Amino acid sequence: MRTIKYILQKEFIQVLRNKTMLRMIVMLPLMQMLVLVFAATYDLKNVDLYVVDQDLSDASRGLINHFEASPFFRIHDSSFDLEDGMDQLKKEESDFVLVIPPDFERSLVRDDAADVQLLVNAIDGNKATLVFQYTRGIISAYNKHIVMKWKSLPEFNPPMRVDTHDSYWFNPELDYKWYMAPGILSILVTIIGMFLSGMNLVREKEMGTIEQLNVTPIKKWQFIVGKLLPFLVIALLDLAFGLIIARVVFNLPIEGSLVLLFGFGALYLVGVLGLGLFISTVTETQQQVMFITFFFMMVFVLMGGIFTPVESMPHWAQQLDRLNPIYYFIRIMRMVCLKGSGFADLIEEFVSLTIIGVSFLSLAIWRYRKTN
Repeated sequence: MRTIKYILQKEFIQVLRNKTMLRMIVMLPLMQMLVLVFAATYDLKNVDLYVVDQDLSDASRGLINHFEASPFFRIHDSSFDLEDGMDQLKKEESDFVLVIPPDFERSLVRDDAADVQLLVNAIDGNKATLVFQYTRGIISAYNKHIVMKWKSLPEFNPPMRVDTHDSYWFNPELDYKWYMAPGILSILVTIIGMFLSGMNLVREKEMGTIEQLNVTPIKKWQFIVGKLLPFLVIALLDLAFGLIIARVVFNLPIEGSLVLLFGFGALYLVGVLGLGLFISTVTETQQQVMFITFFFMMVFVLMGGIFTPVESMPHWAQQLDRLNPIYYFIRIMRMVCLKGSGFADLIEEFVSLTIIGVSFLSLAIWRYRKTN
């Protein structure tokens, strides 16, 4: 234990002397939480709508007013010519075009039915689907409005109405930032753990100080553990810093146990740090570490479920995610913070992270070579 203690003293002194690393440790969680949580969102707001009103009637104006009253749509411009609307779509200046035909009001009065045309930019399929659903909802609300307005006669008996009251569990305000903040925090501690631990060991190779350590009687596992523990502590401090920011800025609820959350965080970091140290044992320069770490980070993050549900991925991708530590930790962060889940609810994640952590740490110890 005395040997590990001296290694830890050396590592903390080395980290404190590295001004670039200190800036990353402090600024990275601040920038990620205050920028990415706001920017990385699938909330649909301020959809640019271009109106082609060829009817110019009270009925067409009433429909347009319903879109203006919606918080999701912003009327970019309007005209009488359909070609102008098509040009708007091609130039990416509008997200969709609402085309109201010339006989819109007359068809409503005579036939009790009328058509409108929606031209939606579907390059982003998810956004196009949401735009279409919101538009259908607005048109349906307008349809109910004109039914009650035009057919409010004594002999008209409206159909019976069933009222529904919605209640959303775990995120009652449907605040997307509550969903994103735990995921961004997971990426944060992953970057701190995997990237900095790998860079630190390779930097010793480039400076030549690794040779001085190799001629000492330090055992391989003592050296790897001594390299792992400082960055585990730093990453947990960054996790705490990020949680404070999320709580103060986004009012993120923390329904579960903080002890449980940080316990899983430490277990997760053992695997991530072990992978970073393993990468550093098979590389010789910091550039090599950056490229390899970036590759793993891209795969882990994109398949981790932060942006798209893992359940929507192909079956083979879901099976591959069993080797993805970020997938488990994002689930843990969201379940503990938003649901208040306990250890009994996270048995599968605990077993998986334990296997991953032991495997990566063992690989790092096995691959590290001491030369006398």
